[in-house]
Amino acid sequence: MSQELIQAITDMREEDAVKIATQMLDGGTDPVAVLNDCREAMTIIGQRFEAGECFIPELILAGEMLSQISGVVKPRLQKDGAAKKIGKVVLGTVQGDIHDIAKDIVGFMLDVNGFEVTDLGVDVPPAKFVETVKQTGAKIVGLSGFLTLAFDPMKDTVAALKSAGLIDVKVMIGGGQIDENIRQYTGADAYGKDAMAAVALAKSWA
Repeated sequence: MSQELIQAITDMREEDAVKIATQMLDGGTDPVAVLNDCREAMTIIGQRFEAGECFIPELILAGEMLSQISGVVKPRLQKDGAAKKIGKVVLGTVQGDIHDIAKDIVGFMLDVNGFEVTDLGVDVPPAKFVETVKQTGAKIVGLSGFLTLAFDPMKDTVAALKSAGLIDVKVMIGGGQIDENIRQYTGADAYGKDAMAAVALAKSWA
């Protein structure tokens, strides 16, 4: 874990953050480790937001920083374009939440691990998840939410899938504040602490 990178992101030093991430990669650091540092930094920023110590502009700036870093990291991750897809996943940040960096990292990691990912973006209502699962035939849904206000929309989305008769669809949730208690509250099948956990869950369900 690079405290230097985490500090640069949480201090909102955009140029430094991108520069440090690039130097780490050039120095042979595992790209996944860089992404994990970004996730750690976003967890800290999310906690500050929840505590009223930072605000929406900071969240947006942090998101822009991590988008830039993702752009540097992604080409370093090996991808076998000819690999057969092992399953379909519908992914999105739930209604009321506009945070997408963690979701984007999960989506990319699922993609490079052989899954066909349909990314619905942010602020996605339950009905959109239901509609897309029906269209794609996906058996896995990933719900992302960074803030505590995401818990009820996650619960509503799980309920909407069940109401639509999609009872064989597995739902995983993830985000800064997610734990086992939240998984039980939402009715989701599992939660993932990070992108690699999400990949492991998806593979176990594929």
